[in-house]
Amino acid sequence: MREPTLEFRPARDETRGIALFCHGGTVAKLEPPRERALSLVRMRAIEQYVYDTCADRGIATSLVRYRLAGWNGRAADAYTDVRWSLERLRAQHGTDVPIVLVGHSMGGRAALRAGGEPQVRSVCALAPWTPPGEPVAHLRGQTVAILHGRGDRWVPASLSADFAVRAQRAGAHVARFTVAGGHSMLRRALLWHTFVRDVVLACTGVEPMRADVVDALERPSPGGLAVRL
Repeated sequence: MREPTLEFRPARDETRGIALFCHGGTVAKLEPPRERALSLVRMRAIEQYVYDTCADRGIATSLVRYRLAGWNGRAADAYTDVRWSLERLRAQHGTDVPIVLVGHSMGGRAALRAGGEPQVRSVCALAPWTPPGEPVAHLRGQTVAILHGRGDRWVPASLSADFAVRAQRAGAHVARFTVAGGHSMLRRALLWHTFVRDVVLACTGVEPMRADVVDALERPSPGGLAVRL
């Protein structure tokens, strides 16, 4: 089987961190993602925004194109491809550069699964598809920032609420926010973009964490007390 495709844009200054973007997909599909699939187009837009606003500050960006468009049950193909991408980034850019995983929908699930991998400093999960029973123990000590649309009909926000509570109980540092809008992240798009940018800059050590995320990280129950943006 062919390998995933890993697109990479270098920082314009000394590399201080890498943001790895993981696009969405579908439950089961054994064909490659379409080039114009909305999930890929939206993730490219967020990656472009982060690169444009952060490359001068030492942030490189990378986007993984999965081999297959589906999660595909126990094969968890997207997760496998994200792990492959992390291994490739470590091999090419060294083992000291912090990495922030950014994933939407199925990509959010894959990013959260890979959140315990070496060099991963945080996971920024956008409307993540987190079915009941999704593992959380590996996220102990990790920073997890979640943003989910309250009107999401494809991946209900209740799924990430349950995941956030379980992850926090397992020892993760979780900040969960909800926003008006649905799964495509088109409504209030700039809010989604700036949220990702701010998490990337903070978790690579370039800037302090923004105040609302710090507040949310200190809340006792991220699922029941999600902050509305």
